[in-house]
Amino acid sequence: MNRYHRKCRYSNMHCVIVCLIVIGGRALCLTTRPNIILIFADDLGYGDLACYGHPTSATPNLNKLAAHGLRFTDFYSASPVCTPSRGALLTGRYQTRSGLYPGVLYPGSKGGLPLNETTIAEILKPLGYATAMVGKWHLGFGVNRTFLPVHQGFDTFLGVPYSHDQGPCQNLTCFPPDIKCYGMCDQGIVPLPLLLDDKIIQQPVYFPELVPQYNKFASDFITLSAKHDQPFFLYYASDHTHYPQFASIKTTGKSLRGPFGDALMEFDNSVGIIMKTLKDNNILNNTFVFFTSDNGPELMRMSRGGNAGLLKCGKGTTYEGGMREPAIAYWPGKIQPGVTHELASTLDLLPTIAALVKTKLPKVQLDGYDMGDILFRQSMGKRKTMFYYPVDPSEKLSVFAVRYGKYKAHYFTRGAAHSDTTPDHDCHLSAFLKAHDPPLLFDLESDPSENYNLVNNDSMAKLKPVLDMIQQVKVEFEKSMVFGESQIGKGIDPELEPCCDPACTPKPTCCQCSPL
Repeated sequence: MNRYHRKCRYSNMHCVIVCLIVIGGRALCLTTRPNIILIFADDLGYGDLACYGHPTSATPNLNKLAAHGLRFTDFYSASPVCTPSRGALLTGRYQTRSGLYPGVLYPGSKGGLPLNETTIAEILKPLGYATAMVGKWHLGFGVNRTFLPVHQGFDTFLGVPYSHDQGPCQNLTCFPPDIKCYGMCDQGIVPLPLLLDDKIIQQPVYFPELVPQYNKFASDFITLSAKHDQPFFLYYASDHTHYPQFASIKTTGKSLRGPFGDALMEFDNSVGIIMKTLKDNNILNNTFVFFTSDNGPELMRMSRGGNAGLLKCGKGTTYEGGMREPAIAYWPGKIQPGVTHELASTLDLLPTIAALVKTKLPKVQLDGYDMGDILFRQSMGKRKTMFYYPVDPSEKLSVFAVRYGKYKAHYFTRGAAHSDTTPDHDCHLSAFLKAHDPPLLFDLESDPSENYNLVNNDSMAKLKPVLDMIQQVKVEFEKSMVFGESQIGKGIDPELEPCCDPACTPKPTCCQCSPL
C-alpha cells in the first residue's frame, strides 16, 4: 500500500487529502485536518522582537516566521496579567465570564479554570486530535490536581503549574555556571515543581535544563503524531521572558541585551526547533502556527523587564503597552506573507481554529471571532471592538477602556506596580484610579502612544458621534456580560501547594525531589 498527498480542490478547504493506493490501482482518499500549534510567550512586550523594531534582540526564527507569515500590528491579549489572559486564550471568553479574576492564581489557590469551560483542546480531541501542552499553565492546581491540563482536554503535559517567580524566588538570577535560582528569598511557599501530566517529576525545577526538556518533549510529540498520521494540537506556553530570567548554557551570555536577551534567544531557539521538526516530518504545509504573548512587559524590572516599544506603559495596565502584543500567523501556501492592521485578539483563536477544523462552537457566550477573513482572504476582519478590563475587574466599574475601530476611549485609568520605574508617571502604582467623563479619546492610528487626548471644548461637537457610538457598544457589551464566580476569591489553602512528598515535614522546605 502506497500513499500520496494532493491538495484540496477548493482553496477555502483547509486540509490535505491523503490517498491510499490499494491493490488494483484504486485510491481511497481521506481528508486530514490541519495540525495546530500555539506558541505563547510570557511578559513579552510589543517592542521586544527584532521584527517589531528592537535593534539588539536576537530572534532569527521569529523574524523568519514574520517574514514568511502574517504579522499583526493591532493584536490584543484579553488581560494585562497572566492567569486571565491564558484562560481567555484557551476558551475564547473574557476572564470575567469564567471567574479568572481578580489578579492571578497562586500555588495554594483553591480555584482554577472551571472544568465546565471548554478549551481549544476540548473542541479538538473529539475530532481525533492528539493534544499536548508544554510550559507554564497558571490556570490552577487544586484539590487532587483537579485543574491541571490533563483535566482540561490535553492528553499530556510537561511544564510548571504557575509562574516561576512564585516558587519561591522573585529576584535572583538563573544562568549557568552561577545558578542562583533559589536562596535567601524564601516566600514561605513550596519550590517550583516540574510536572509530567499530573505527576511531579522534579522539585525544585532546575532552570538551565528546563527549556531543553520542553523542546525535546514538543519535538517528540510532533514526530510521534506525524508517524501515526494523527492531527495534533500543541500549546507551547513558554516561561520566557518572565522575570527572573533564566537560560541554558547554549544562550547564556550570547545576547547583546543581557539576561533578558539571553532568555529571549532561548525562546526563539525553541521556535526554531518546532519549525525544524515540522519540516523534518514533512508536515510544515499542513500546520497552522500562531505566535503571541500573554500580556505586556514588566517595566518595573527596567532592562530586565522587556520593552513596550512606542506603546504607553506595560503589564498590569489598560494602556496599549499592557495588552497590545506582537502576533504572527504562519501557514505555508495558505496564509499570504505580509502585515495586517486589522483588529484581532487571543479571544479569536478558539473560533478561528473551530472554523479551520469545521467543528461546532461551544454553546456558551463567546467573545471571539473567526479570523479567517484576515488570515486567508486578505480582507477586513470581523472584530471592530476591544474591551479592556483591569487586573481586578468589577461589575460596578466594568471595562476601563474601549477600542472601536481606530479610536480608544478611557473611562478609567490607573497605573500598576508592574509598570513602575518608567519616566511616564501615568504608569506608576502611584497613579491611582481616575474616572474620566467625558472619556479620554485617542486615535490609535495616528497616536498609538496615547499621548494626545482628542477631547477638549473645541472638539466636543465634532467628536460627539464617535463618543456616542463607543458608549453604545460599551453598553451593549455590558448587557451581555455575566460575571462568573471569582476563582481567585475562593482563597488559598497552603495544603494545596504541590509537593512531591506530601507527607514530609517541615513544609514547605521539605518538598524536594530529584528527577525520576
